[in-house]
Amino acid sequence: MVPLSVAWDDIGGLVDAHERFLAGSLVESDVRDSVLDSWKRCRSVGLEPHRLLVRYTEDVSLDERFRHAADPVLADLTSSFADASMTIALCDGQGRMVERLGGDRQLRDRLDAVRFAPGFDASESVVGTNGVGTALAERGPVYIAGREHFADCLQPFACAGAPVRDPLSGRIEAVLDITCLRDQGDPAMVRMVREAARSIEARLLEQAGLRERALLAAYRRADGHAGAWPGQPDGLRPDLDGGALGRIDMAVLRAKAEELIASPNRTLDDVTLPSGRTATLLRRQVTGAAGETGVAVEARVLGGPRLRHADVASAPAETGIPAAPAGEGRLGPAVRRPAGSPVTRSTPAPQAPATTPATTPATTPGTTPATTPGTTPATTPGTTPATTPGTTPATTPATTPATTPATTPATTPGTTPATTPGTTPATTPATTPATTPDGEPAGAEGWLLLVGEPGVGRLAMLARRRLELLHDASVRIGTTLDVTRTAEELAEVTVPRFADFVAVDLPDSVLRGEEPEALGGRTALRRVAIRAVRKQPHNLYEVGDTVEYVPSTPQARSLETRQSVIEPVLTEADGWIAQDPERLTPVLEAGIHSLITVPLRARGTTLGVVSFYRSLQPDSYEDDDLSLAQELVGRAAICIDNARRYTREHNTALALQRSLLPRGRSEQSAVEVAYRYLPAQAGVGGDWFDVIPLSGARVALVVGDVVGHGLHAAATMGRLRTAVHNFCSLDLSPDDLLTHLDDLVGRLDRGEGWAAENSPDSGIVGATCLYAVYDPVSRRCTLTRAGHPLPAVVAPDGSVEFLDLPACPPLGLGGMPFETVELELAEGSRLVLYTDGLVEDRHRDIDAGLDDLRAVLAGADRSPEDTCEAVLDALLPARPGDDVALLVARTHSLGADRVAQWDLPSDPAVVSRSRAAVTAQLAEWGLEELTFTTELIASELVTNAIRHATGPVQLRLLRDRALICEVSDGSGTSPRLRRAQSTDEGGRGLFLVAQLTERWGTRYTPDGKVIWTEQPLPGRCR
Repeated sequence: MVPLSVAWDDIGGLVDAHERFLAGSLVESDVRDSVLDSWKRCRSVGLEPHRLLVRYTEDVSLDERFRHAADPVLADLTSSFADASMTIALCDGQGRMVERLGGDRQLRDRLDAVRFAPGFDASESVVGTNGVGTALAERGPVYIAGREHFADCLQPFACAGAPVRDPLSGRIEAVLDITCLRDQGDPAMVRMVREAARSIEARLLEQAGLRERALLAAYRRADGHAGAWPGQPDGLRPDLDGGALGRIDMAVLRAKAEELIASPNRTLDDVTLPSGRTATLLRRQVTGAAGETGVAVEARVLGGPRLRHADVASAPAETGIPAAPAGEGRLGPAVRRPAGSPVTRSTPAPQAPATTPATTPATTPGTTPATTPGTTPATTPGTTPATTPGTTPATTPATTPATTPATTPATTPGTTPATTPGTTPATTPATTPATTPDGEPAGAEGWLLLVGEPGVGRLAMLARRRLELLHDASVRIGTTLDVTRTAEELAEVTVPRFADFVAVDLPDSVLRGEEPEALGGRTALRRVAIRAVRKQPHNLYEVGDTVEYVPSTPQARSLETRQSVIEPVLTEADGWIAQDPERLTPVLEAGIHSLITVPLRARGTTLGVVSFYRSLQPDSYEDDDLSLAQELVGRAAICIDNARRYTREHNTALALQRSLLPRGRSEQSAVEVAYRYLPAQAGVGGDWFDVIPLSGARVALVVGDVVGHGLHAAATMGRLRTAVHNFCSLDLSPDDLLTHLDDLVGRLDRGEGWAAENSPDSGIVGATCLYAVYDPVSRRCTLTRAGHPLPAVVAPDGSVEFLDLPACPPLGLGGMPFETVELELAEGSRLVLYTDGLVEDRHRDIDAGLDDLRAVLAGADRSPEDTCEAVLDALLPARPGDDVALLVARTHSLGADRVAQWDLPSDPAVVSRSRAAVTAQLAEWGLEELTFTTELIASELVTNAIRHATGPVQLRLLRDRALICEVSDGSGTSPRLRRAQSTDEGGRGLFLVAQLTERWGTRYTPDGKVIWTEQPLPGRCR
């Protein structure tokens, strides 16, 4: 390895990265993410690298408990740096330096020159990027070296910092920092400072354990059991009255005990257990030998042991803290009787008890013997009845255990009967108390459940509530794939349990399902969700408003740095107030006092920002609240991103499908149509419809449904619709068309001859279809279906009939012929075609849907548009589970005055007469401009029919949107267009026809074929 003569941060892009950053250039590739985030925070608060105003505070200190834990660790760390020029700085939770240790004189002088000394503020908002302030801001260990410092004066140094947390509350109590000159810096400093911080946290936890073990020892000694645990019940056997205390019952008891420990103004609590039984909890103060104060919670289950009343106040003074029993946890568990001891109950007896040595309570000096009816328990000098200041004895009427008059309690040696002055225990000489094998009476006393400190109990209670909130959030957030609804669910879950006001802001691109651009200050966001415990104070912004946060606000800093920001005291957050002083000052006066902002980040993308405010809850936000907010928002961000991606795919599929569906109106006059297509909430499906003009003024009506949803179904639908158009251009009969379509679906399902891959889109295609052809000249309609719902026909008088079409299998199954039905429709009839999503869903049978459809369609004088609106209003559910296609066509007829027809013999002489008839008819219709071309077309087609075909020849003219000329014959041979050679005598007639007409073609009939042509009408005749 060749040693370098320059520092590592003097090489590469970091040399001028700071200057380029201040100039507004992008430096992401040259600077570490954590350092760049710190620079952005410094810039947002207006720091100037060349000028710092460092605050000084006198008498900065940490509490004695923390110093007792930290001093040994700091001493060891200082001794390990005895031969190195490194200083160790201990700062409080606000970044103010409490103490600085180690380092040579030169290093100390240089640090004094830059105000990195005890009493001075080292927070990031004051001196910029550094080991202390950045560790506080990042809430984790950091390493900063040389040019990575934001302030110019700090660039000669390298430092590593780590926060020190209270192991119980998680609050940052202090920051530990190691600083040296830049040339001596090493990233391994991070590991050293992190290990030192963990050592201090471990000692803090050990202190908490010692305090609670002292409290447990005090409780045991005060209760007369300094040497061993008192005999306690281990739950009742299931075959006895009351049943056993299961794990769920015990968990509920422990949770309630934690709440009771954390509630200084409560003494008793009645708890209904999941098993149906009732338990009573008693809160008692405990004081240890060294002055530790805590709480013991005793429990009694109705039908089980009574509460024990040990005299804590008269406990003998302790000179030491006894060791806890093996396996003891931080909080004392329920004290139990020895395993295998029988559980007994007192039973009534008709005569006085026979006292035996095994059941006679032994009294010792300092104890009180059991009492008999009519007597008051006497107290021995030096003993005190079991009452504590501020508590209610357990023998008051509200808390006296339910015992029968026929029972007599027995006392355990070393305990005091549960009596209060002036009261008499409910005892009679009617029973003999049973005992356990260890000689102690069973079922006579309460049992210790928990011992702890009120502050620790509060933390345990808050931790439990946070876990419950996280559980509820995992269940209630993300129930839909809607971006807005998911944001609303986040606000609903967190108010009022975590915040009093919650606002969710997202860019419009996320709402549209698009990838959001880089978000930062001045980025336009849309407020999509608000939740508040009260109407006042007024919402900062209403739902739907556009919000642009100024760079100094916590929201803009969260978006810029992609880090959460906590403002415990909003009145001191000038950057937040700068957003809109006129609007926000009244908000502060109304009570909002604390804020957490968390960026919505999922899969490396920032989607928006969430703001949590507190007003009614008096406690300001703390570090644990910040962690909880990050966890809640992190879960919601994944759900919102899933909803965004679904929205994008849904919009893509919907755009694809809409591009494949008809747009506008078809150019035909046979029917007046109206249609609707509505996609399903779950995703775009494969429903489609079509209105296709055919030759001879006819029209084809098509409605189909592809199995499944999504892009695959939409793409398949487009292929089938295109295929139907192609088959219609061949003028196939309805049954032949469905046969060809069935074969196509089968080939699609088989991969069209290619080896099909196993993919989500490679399943069975399958589709249904209804195909109808209407002829306005004859008013005949031919229909056939493939697994599709029956069409409805509404007569001009308003009567409704569902056509009984033959049931044919869906497309793709193959092997079965398709049958057609032909009927005559009165002019003005409405033909209604639809997909199954209109009449059938999970909550409605298809028969009920058809009955509803019949009821809606009944009625005359309703246009197709009005029919569509009425049908959808009556039948469409609020959230359709399947897409719906609806097509309504009202029939028209082509009158006799617009149709001319001549039957011609197979004689060439009739060609001239046909030309004369065509000329006369066009003159009658006022279409003289088309006379020459129409004569030529009719002459050529009639001549070909006479010369090359057989059977009767018929010439027909139709005046519709175009002038239609048709010649039919009995031959099944179709003429073919070809280019005639210069030496050919014929073959040019059909070429001339194709040049003179807009369209021409051949359609086959049961009796032969029809050659047809179309010419556009003159503009004045359309």
